[in-house]
Amino acid sequence: MYEECLVLRTMTQHTGALFIINDHLDLALAVGADGVHIGQDDLPLSKVRELLGPDFLIGVSTHSPAQAQAAVKDGADYIGVGPLFATQTKIDVCDPVGLDYLDYVIQNLKIPFVAIGGIKEHNLASVLKAGAQTVAFVTEIVGSPDIAGKIKRLQRLMETHY
Repeated sequence: MYEECLVLRTMTQHTGALFIINDHLDLALAVGADGVHIGQDDLPLSKVRELLGPDFLIGVSTHSPAQAQAAVKDGADYIGVGPLFATQTKIDVCDPVGLDYLDYVIQNLKIPFVAIGGIKEHNLASVLKAGAQTVAFVTEIVGSPDIAGKIKRLQRLMETHY
């Protein structure tokens, strides 16, 4: 993973994209990533901030209003909102939280967020219509036999909506 992250870090620097590593604080530090994304069962946000410092972006996966409020209170830079739909990207995933939770975040919080979990080409319009502007795709892209084509279709759908 370290070697892959070095390649990705170089690519993101050349394109001006942020590079945020999921779960692995050690890798994020080792390759000079812009940030790390942690889950509810990882180190507490306060400890991660202490270890990584104020300039490192820290995102937190949230699955409920209480978790979202706690992440904001504890100083998260952004939150993941989901899983909106069933997902098999990770093994121990909670049940889908649905679009009602997304609506709660949009209506009640001012923190940047990423809609996550089970978002596919066929349900993207509903996520965008609900108000998400930033969406995470994993298996929808990496599982496609035509990754470039899939990305173009998803970008078109997002551009059409906005």
